[in-house]
Amino acid sequence: MINKLLTQLKKLRQYLNQHIKKLSNTRYLQRNKTFKFLLSLTIGVIVTTLGITTDWATTGTRTLTHNTIGSENLRVQDNTKIPTFTHKTSSINNTIGSENMWVQNNTEIPTLTHKISSINNSESLRVQNNTETPALNYKTSWIGNTIGSGNLRIQNNIEAMYVAPDGTVYTNSHWDEAAMEAGIYKDGKVIAALGDTHGWSRGGGKAVTANSKYVYIAMTQGSRGDTKEDYPPEGTTWYSVRRYDLSGKPAPFPNGRGWDKSMLITSTKSEVTGLATVGSELYVSDSAANQIRVYDTDTMKELRSFTVANPGAITIDPQKNLWIIQNKNGSKPAKILHYSQSGKQLPQQIADIVEPTAIAIDRKGKLLIAENGPRQQMLTYEIKDRPVQVSSFGSKGGIYAGVPGEVRDLKLYGLTGVGTDASGNIYINSNGFNKSGTDLRKFSPSGKLMWRSLGLIFVDNADADPKTDGVDLFTKQEHYLMDYSKAAGKQWNYKAYTLNPFKYPQDPRLHTSPDGTFVRRIQGKRFLFLTDMYNSFLQIYRFNPATDGKVAIPAGMFVGTNGADKPFITGNWPPHQPEQGEWIWRDRNGNGKFEKNEYDRSKDYPHLGGWWVDSKGDVWKALRTENGIRHYPLQGIDPKGNPIYSYSSMEKQTTPKIFNDLRRIEYFPETDSMYLSGFTVDRPAFGDDAGVSGSEIARFDNWSKGNRTPKWRIVIPYDSTGKREVSTAAISVAGDYVFAVTVKTAEVYVYNAKTGAQVQQLKPGPEVGSESGWIDIPYGIRAFRRSNGEHLVFVEENWKGKVIMYRLAG
Repeated sequence: MINKLLTQLKKLRQYLNQHIKKLSNTRYLQRNKTFKFLLSLTIGVIVTTLGITTDWATTGTRTLTHNTIGSENLRVQDNTKIPTFTHKTSSINNTIGSENMWVQNNTEIPTLTHKISSINNSESLRVQNNTETPALNYKTSWIGNTIGSGNLRIQNNIEAMYVAPDGTVYTNSHWDEAAMEAGIYKDGKVIAALGDTHGWSRGGGKAVTANSKYVYIAMTQGSRGDTKEDYPPEGTTWYSVRRYDLSGKPAPFPNGRGWDKSMLITSTKSEVTGLATVGSELYVSDSAANQIRVYDTDTMKELRSFTVANPGAITIDPQKNLWIIQNKNGSKPAKILHYSQSGKQLPQQIADIVEPTAIAIDRKGKLLIAENGPRQQMLTYEIKDRPVQVSSFGSKGGIYAGVPGEVRDLKLYGLTGVGTDASGNIYINSNGFNKSGTDLRKFSPSGKLMWRSLGLIFVDNADADPKTDGVDLFTKQEHYLMDYSKAAGKQWNYKAYTLNPFKYPQDPRLHTSPDGTFVRRIQGKRFLFLTDMYNSFLQIYRFNPATDGKVAIPAGMFVGTNGADKPFITGNWPPHQPEQGEWIWRDRNGNGKFEKNEYDRSKDYPHLGGWWVDSKGDVWKALRTENGIRHYPLQGIDPKGNPIYSYSSMEKQTTPKIFNDLRRIEYFPETDSMYLSGFTVDRPAFGDDAGVSGSEIARFDNWSKGNRTPKWRIVIPYDSTGKREVSTAAISVAGDYVFAVTVKTAEVYVYNAKTGAQVQQLKPGPEVGSESGWIDIPYGIRAFRRSNGEHLVFVEENWKGKVIMYRLAG
C-alpha cells in the first residue's frame, strides 16, 4: 500500500515540478483553472487512498512532505470536500521563502495557502523531495535539582537552618524564585514551605528557629504604597521576625504587624541576623542596634534587651545560656561569645575560628560551629568549662581536599547551617560561594551519609564537553557526569564544584553573576567561557588537573565599552582595570590575579548584542550597530595555558544590511556558516528590550569569503505590541537544527538548519510538571549533537532551580 502511494506521489511531484516556475507568477496561479482542477483531482485520489489505509490510521498520524518551497505550508488532509486555495502576496526584504505541501490523514477541512515573495528583483526557489518527515521524538529531563517538578522542591539557597530534636529541618533564605524562601525538610524530603514569603516587596532572611509550637524566621517587608493594609511607608523597609505554626502557615498574634498580623518589626535599619528560643523566650539579634532583644514566644511582646556588638547566629546550651557569633567588623575578627539569659557576658569565648557562619548544640551539650574558613569543617567544642575543641567533622580543607573540587560525601564547601537531632544524626548545609546553591546532607552519628538534597541551579544553563560526547556537562560552577541510560532526572551525577575562593579570591565568579556557559576544546584542552544576563563580559577559565584538580582557573576576560568615561566595572574589583573604554585581561603569570601588566585596552561601540566562541577557539562579538561584528582570532595558548586574544589582531566585519539591531552570533568554521539573529529592517524592535534575540534568524554560507546574502531567513516569535507577551530569549545551533526559546512560555522552536523550515516545537513534559519559568538570560538555550545523532537541548529554568534537558532522538 505504501509503495503504491509513493508511486502516486512521485507522479504528482513530476507534474508539479513542471509548473513550479509558473506558480511563482501570481497571475498564472489565479488564471490557470485547469491546473487547479487537475491538482485537486490528483490530491483527491491520494487522500482517498490514505483514508482506507488502516495500518496508518491505527498507529497515529504520519506526515509526508513533498516539494518544500519556502516557509508557507500546503496541507492536504483526508476530508470529503475539495480543499480551498487561498493566495497571498507579500514582500519580506526581497526574500523568497519556501512552501511545504503536507499530506495528512486527518478529518478537518484544510486550507491551502500560497505566498509569493521577491528578493532584489530576482527570484530564488529551493525545492526539496522528501518522502517522509515524521515529528521529532523527544523526552524531557532535568539536571541540578533533586526534585524536578511540583511546588515542593529543593530551594535555591539555604542561608540559615535549624534542626529540631525529631530531625525536622527548618530553613530560611533571602530569595527563592518560586517563593520557597523558607522550607521544612524531613527524611530527605521537602514536606512544606512556609507561606507568603515572596512577592509584595517581601523576602526571607538569614535566621530561623523553632520550638514545640511555632517556627520563627527573619524576613524583610518593603513598601507597597498601601499603608492601610499595613505595609511600610514609602522609602522604609521593615526587618522583621515572622511567626508560623509548625505546618508552615502564618501564626498571627495581638498587635502583630503586616497584612496578616504575623510580623514583629525589630528594625528599619538592618536585618535580623540570629534567632533562638529557650522556654517562653525568643532571642533576636539586631545587628544595627548592637542589641539582643528578648520577646515572649506567645504574645511576642518585648521583655528586655542587652548589648552585644555585631551579633549574629545564636544557640542555647543545656544551662540555658546563650552562645552568640560576633560577626567580624572590618579588621576585627569574628568571635563566639557567651552570655546569660539576663544579658550578662560570661568569661568563656572562642576566638580561633576564621569565619564562623552557624552554631548549634548537640544532644550531649557540645557546641557545633560551622567553620567556613579554609578548613571547611564542622568543629565540635566541649564547653562545660573553658571551651576546648574536641573533634571536627568533614574532610579538612573541604571540597579542596584530595582532588580539589571533586565532590565526596565528607567534603564540605560554603557552610551555612549545622545541627543534630535527638539521635545524634548530623545535618550540614553547604551553600557554595557567592550563593552557588543548596547542598543539604544528613549523616549518621558515625559519619555515614544518609541522604543528600541538592538545589544547585539558579539563573544558569548547561553546556556539554564536545570531547566526551556530552557525558560531561558544566554550569557556571558545577560539573556533572551523565548516564543517559537512566530515567529522567536520574541521569546526572554531581561530579565537581569548580570554584576555589581560597586559592583564587579574584575569580570573576565571586564578584559578578555569570549565567551563560560555553564549553570548548581548544587544541585538545578544555576551556570554560561564561557570560552574563546583560552580555557585558566574557570570562575564560582553563583546567590543570595536575595542580588544581577539578577547579576552573581564571584565565582571561573580555569586557565591553562603558557608555560613560569611567571604568566598566565599578567598585574595588578587579584591581588595575583601565579607567575607561574596554579591555581584555589575560592571566600572564598564571596566578589567577588581575595585575597591572595583564590588560589589553581599546574603545568601541558600547551596546553589545552577544558573544560566541567557535570550535577553533575564536571569539566573536556582536555590537548593535553597523559594522558591528568583531572577530578575535585565537593567537595561540601561552605557556601558562591561557588562550591569547588581542585588539591588534581583531577583525571588524560588516553587519549584513538586513539587520538594524544585531543580537546573537554563532559561527561554525567547519562549514563556514554564520547564523545571526536580531531585529531587521522589515521587522524592527518595538522599544528597546535589550535581552531578547530579535525578530529573525538568518544563515549565511561562505561567510569567510565575504558572502552576505542569506541562504534563508526565518521569523522567530518577537514582540510587536509592546506587551512583551511573545519574544525570543535565546537561540542555539547544533547539528541538524536551529533552536530558539521564547521568554515567557519557554517553548523551544526547532528549525531545519539547512532550510530554515520549522520542524518541531518542544514544551516541558510531564517529567518536569509540564511547566517552566521565564527564560531570563541571553544564552538560556544551549544545544549539542551527540555522535549517535541525538540532540541535547539545555534550557534555563531558574523558577524551580534546575536546567531542563530535552533529548531529541537521532
